[in-house]
Amino acid sequence: MARYIFVTGGVVSSLGKGLSSASLAYLLQSRGYKVRLRKLDPYLNVDPGTMSPFQHGEVFVTDDGAETDLDLGHYERFSGISAKKSDNITTGKIYSDVLKNEREGKYLGKTVQVIPHITNRIKDFIKKDVAKEDFVICEIGGTVGDIESLPFLEAIRQFSNEVKRKNTLFIHLTLVPYMKASDEIKTKPTQHSVKELRSIGIQPDIIICRSERTIPLDQRKKISLFCNVSIEDVIETVDVKTIYEAPISFNKQKLDDRVLKYFKIKSRKKVNLKPWKKITKLVLKTKNIVNIGIIGKYVELKDAYKSLDEALTHGGIANNLKVNLLRIESDKLKPNQIKEKLKGVSGILIPGGFGKRGTEGKIAAINFARNNKVPFLGICFGMQMAIIEFARNKLNIKKATSSEFGSSKVSVVGLMSEWTKDGKLMRGTDKNLGGTMRLGSYEARLKKDTLICKIYNTQKINERHRHRYEVNINFRKEFEKKGMIFSGLSPDNKLPEIIELNNHPWFIGVQFHPEFKSRPFFSHSSWLLNRVSCIKNYWESEFRHYR
Repeated sequence: MARYIFVTGGVVSSLGKGLSSASLAYLLQSRGYKVRLRKLDPYLNVDPGTMSPFQHGEVFVTDDGAETDLDLGHYERFSGISAKKSDNITTGKIYSDVLKNEREGKYLGKTVQVIPHITNRIKDFIKKDVAKEDFVICEIGGTVGDIESLPFLEAIRQFSNEVKRKNTLFIHLTLVPYMKASDEIKTKPTQHSVKELRSIGIQPDIIICRSERTIPLDQRKKISLFCNVSIEDVIETVDVKTIYEAPISFNKQKLDDRVLKYFKIKSRKKVNLKPWKKITKLVLKTKNIVNIGIIGKYVELKDAYKSLDEALTHGGIANNLKVNLLRIESDKLKPNQIKEKLKGVSGILIPGGFGKRGTEGKIAAINFARNNKVPFLGICFGMQMAIIEFARNKLNIKKATSSEFGSSKVSVVGLMSEWTKDGKLMRGTDKNLGGTMRLGSYEARLKKDTLICKIYNTQKINERHRHRYEVNINFRKEFEKKGMIFSGLSPDNKLPEIIELNNHPWFIGVQFHPEFKSRPFFSHSSWLLNRVSCIKNYWESEFRHYR
């Protein structure tokens, strides 16, 4: 039978529950156990697909087409386990399912209530699709004390009683702040957070204390005394210089030891931290630096491009480079500023996005990259902007645009309402925005003897998508006459997946999101930016005068 670990948070949000869960998952895996990671989010959206990146950060996409919380990206990168639709659920999805059942008469006339109907649905999610896993780690989003989190906390309390307390472990992550004025570490916020948790019937077994400074033993004893946990189960996690130190830090604090001791089981293997130590050393100490300009409209919020940032770091690790990210806000980028703003960058990247705002800045940057032979990568929306730029300036279609931005006679990018996947006809819509895009893993066929084919070293790939609009295949001949290669297409040859230029050292656009499959050491062999070293070489040998 699987053992369940529930991770809750207190005091403030964004303490790192996702990173803590991912690190623990790796440590338990390394000890020889099979692990599953899940996220329960308390917001009323059915999924984060329609939420602004400024509000929620990036939307992470799974192979099977779920739009999920960004923490699932941490789970995948640290554990190497591909997440599924069944690994993320929200209050919105829970209520939607329950109300659907009510409308269909499945509750036999009973009054539908939070308890037991909502809590039962949450419990069903927790145990669904669990097969041979030794541990299921469930992170509860939000903060203890929030009204939104109460049904989830009540559900895991009930769940613990049903599967027996010996098969469940509660970990509570809290903030232990340092007060500069008095030069003290304060434990009172943690005490109150645990008190709140205990008031609803959950006694934490392990408390992880997040702090910017080492917590003195006396303060840890105080937490132990007032929160009713042993001193060995008060785990401190001091701010680290890179997230890749987290598994090392938690192992040093014996978090995995305490978990195994609680469940009264022994380690099957010795923990292997060598990969993390190697990565940490490379990230923190390498002196080789490459500058990449990311031009997007969500750059103010770091989490908006979380997987992309991490994937660029992974590309640097693979090439013994430190990738320095220059974030440029596209809607404030003017054509006459391009040369100055991009001074010193070794490559330009246009990430995914939605909507018209900031598009002209992106198009101007693409024009600069194409004309000045600066290495360029356009991802999803970035590829579509590259198509529009090329149509306007090489095909002389001055009004070339996307139907996403309004009605137009020349939509070189347009809404694709039907496509095929695994022999099935899929349909999208421009009315219902949630979950109606081309989502998840799709196959692409690569053209032989192209740059992209050399990078992947195969002619058939599968990558994750998240988009509603497609490049218009009807313009293919005109583009190819001017030097653009459609180097990757869907199996039915109807949907352009990859474009590149034949007279440019490194100019690629991809309709998919390769960053979602990038890993720090379980390398996604097809990750395009593992070749950032070639970008650096191109720059230093041919384009130094643009610095």
